[in-house]
Amino acid sequence: MAKDFSSMENSNCSSNPDIHTISALSRRTVLQGGLGAAVSQLLAPLAGASALAGCASMGSGPLLGFKSVPVSTADTVTVPEGYSAQVIAPWGEPVGLSGENPAFRDDASNSAAQQAAQMGMHHDGIHYYPIEGSSHGLLVMNHEYTDEGLLFPDGFQNWSAEKVRKAQAAHGVSVIEVENKNGQWQMVKPSPWARRITASTPMSVSGPAAGHALMQTAADPSGRRVLGTINNCGSGITPWGTYLSCEENFINYFSGGDTPSAHEKRWGLRKGGSGYRWHEHDARFDATKEPNEPNRFGWVVEIDPMNPSSTPVKRTALGRSVHEGATVAVTKDGRAVIYMGEDARFEYIYKFVSRDRIQPGGARANAELLDHGTLYVAKFNADGSGQWLPLTHGQGPLTVANGFADQGEVLIKSRQASDLLGATKMDRPEWIDVDKNGWVYCTLTNNSRRGADKQPGVDAMNPRANNSMGNIIRWKEDGDFHGTTLKWNHFVLAGDPANTRAEARGNVKGDLFACPDGLWTDARGVLWIQTDMSTSAMGKGDLVRTGNNMMLAADPATGEIRRFLTGPRGCEVTGATATPDGRTMFVNIQHPGENPAGRNDPADPGKFSTWPSGKTGARPRSATVVIRKRDGGVIGS
Repeated sequence: MAKDFSSMENSNCSSNPDIHTISALSRRTVLQGGLGAAVSQLLAPLAGASALAGCASMGSGPLLGFKSVPVSTADTVTVPEGYSAQVIAPWGEPVGLSGENPAFRDDASNSAAQQAAQMGMHHDGIHYYPIEGSSHGLLVMNHEYTDEGLLFPDGFQNWSAEKVRKAQAAHGVSVIEVENKNGQWQMVKPSPWARRITASTPMSVSGPAAGHALMQTAADPSGRRVLGTINNCGSGITPWGTYLSCEENFINYFSGGDTPSAHEKRWGLRKGGSGYRWHEHDARFDATKEPNEPNRFGWVVEIDPMNPSSTPVKRTALGRSVHEGATVAVTKDGRAVIYMGEDARFEYIYKFVSRDRIQPGGARANAELLDHGTLYVAKFNADGSGQWLPLTHGQGPLTVANGFADQGEVLIKSRQASDLLGATKMDRPEWIDVDKNGWVYCTLTNNSRRGADKQPGVDAMNPRANNSMGNIIRWKEDGDFHGTTLKWNHFVLAGDPANTRAEARGNVKGDLFACPDGLWTDARGVLWIQTDMSTSAMGKGDLVRTGNNMMLAADPATGEIRRFLTGPRGCEVTGATATPDGRTMFVNIQHPGENPAGRNDPADPGKFSTWPSGKTGARPRSATVVIRKRDGGVIGS
């Protein structure tokens, strides 16, 4: 989303303990001039990393075999020596629907119908599905949000129903076919697999909240058929071949009344929303007319990319939240465990454990696997331990007397349920991934409210006031992935050692960085880290030397971190995937040229960036970057 971090949601007013309140007073002297012994035992034990040595390589040679690229403020993508970067699938490129091939118009005058056949705006989570191994497959990717100053020739002027339809068509998910021809990747058009899923695509609802009274609307009294998916941010893949798309800041699209209910307030609903103005021409986004419509968003959507006629499914058993990602692990007995972060200040970390085992036979055989199981929320303790608390109706405080009629209501009101359970408020937990030794990593992007007046203070988990730089935590379950207890520590505190402010120096073993967001572990065990520094903060204060957003590679065994890629001006680097042979990587560049003050000026669309075309005055366009080694080797080696 547009990352004006000063306006990020902070809707958790519960009395739940933050990490700072469960830490002993002696632990709160963490950064009095440096990182103190109070949290040293909770830092990743890199000096004794021999336990992780098995993930150091798949063959000979070091895990990280490339030379770091420097910090950059250039309007281009930079990769290491010996690598190439090719741009494909920019916003507005036709996806390859049969009989529909509308070219992108540089003046943004494409119609809503044309946009519905083109790549959406602001690429995010992504995954490669092989058709013919590592040379031919599908790319499935999210499109998070829109910038109306770029989407329309005149921005918000002459706002109309047609403009709302076009904006809705620029959201959602794209499925495209790609192939490597003579060393260059290209989209295959037309393609029988090509598909656009938008904010208007019919979707089914499954799981305990399907058909619930809180999911019913005038247009859908059954509560089982929703139109569209929005603000699709992080993603996940399943062992049975489906794609998980996560609805993040959905509440921004809805306009509420003057006095929101307690439920609406807890989810951040406000009058006018966040400026998308859909409610002016689409009544379902006016919560004063359709108060249940917001409840139908904030879910994980399962999509079968190999079946273009399949209906996407909103899986309510995984809970409703501001979903950033959905990473799947598999227990020893074959059950699916899905880890999910909620990207908002002082919200929670979740995991879902399926009741049943994964079955052979692909998507069809596992069509109901994610409808049955237990959703948990994390509670972290200051001594490095933690528990997973079940969001199960009838257990503990999750009762009718406390406002939960049934399991469906627990899941729709997962924030309120987690409040009552006493879960730990976190600092914007985003992407989660699992390494080859079972460590689970989670990025905590930043939180400028940490330590502010009447806000949570520093603690063992978050040892820096005004946490402008962010950090990455990790934990290991006691036993298997479905375990209900864990041990956690810090993997890295992001920062710049040259900063004056001690809280912003970090403990990075390698190249400086700030605001970790995307995470992905490749087949060799490299932990790839992507950053999302706000354009409004870049180049000043604690971020004065960090340059543009970037992607880095970390060795989990040693803690070494090297900068692998820098993006163009104003972008976020987000989403990564690779071919099975590891010789081609696909990375998304989102919102190049983002205006630090908000949406772009339609009269000067190329003011901040003209990437990827580089033409004077051109509209910047989110796109996918294909990265390869010139010698044909494995990426990162």
